[in-house]
Amino acid sequence: MTYEEIMQALAGMGSEQTKNTYIRHGAKEPFFGVKIGDMKKLVKHVKKDQALALQLYKSGNYDAMYLAGLSVNPKTITKEQLQHWVAGANWHSPAEYTVARVAAESPYARELAVEWMESPEELVAVSGWSTYANYVSVAPDEALDMEEIRGYLTRVRDTIHSERNWVRYVMNSFVISVGTYVEALTEEAKTVAETVGSVQVDVGNTACKVPLAMDYINKIEAMGKIGSKKKTCIC
Repeated sequence: MTYEEIMQALAGMGSEQTKNTYIRHGAKEPFFGVKIGDMKKLVKHVKKDQALALQLYKSGNYDAMYLAGLSVNPKTITKEQLQHWVAGANWHSPAEYTVARVAAESPYARELAVEWMESPEELVAVSGWSTYANYVSVAPDEALDMEEIRGYLTRVRDTIHSERNWVRYVMNSFVISVGTYVEALTEEAKTVAETVGSVQVDVGNTACKVPLAMDYINKIEAMGKIGSKKKTCIC
């Protein structure tokens, strides 16, 4: 399928109900309001063409950007392209999910995570923390810098409540991810989670809630799944 055909297909899948839901979550125009499940029907057509996936993200249309994230090859996307992607994320969802998940499976995962986490731009920092959180969920423990991760856990403990709104959300997710996927650091993550407690985030006119990191990690521990890595974080 061509770019024009994909965009036409997305337009046909959109609905006002889904669009209004996305708007409540903070979505920025342009977008059609396509359910993720419907969008996934197009992935097989885009995966064949990396240039098409990149063109879809460049469109600035949220639905097309999400489809690009599902379809692009994270192993061959360049660092420069990922920098363009993070610059183009205009609300928290593409920053936290589309950009971060692709970056987390790229060869530049840790490098970009660390760079973006220091950004004065809230959405870039969101991508950074989310990239690192997703990275530890798929990378083998022997590839991880445990001391660096410990340092970031300490930073979360000391600064989360004074951070920017959506950065607070992904910092909390980082603690959950470390506690869940890095068994050697589970107890340290739980200590940080207990110290941090409830994290307040303005989620707009939605029913979304910020999970309690301690409760989440304990639940995974009770299921006997601590340290079980994901095959992919792109979904």
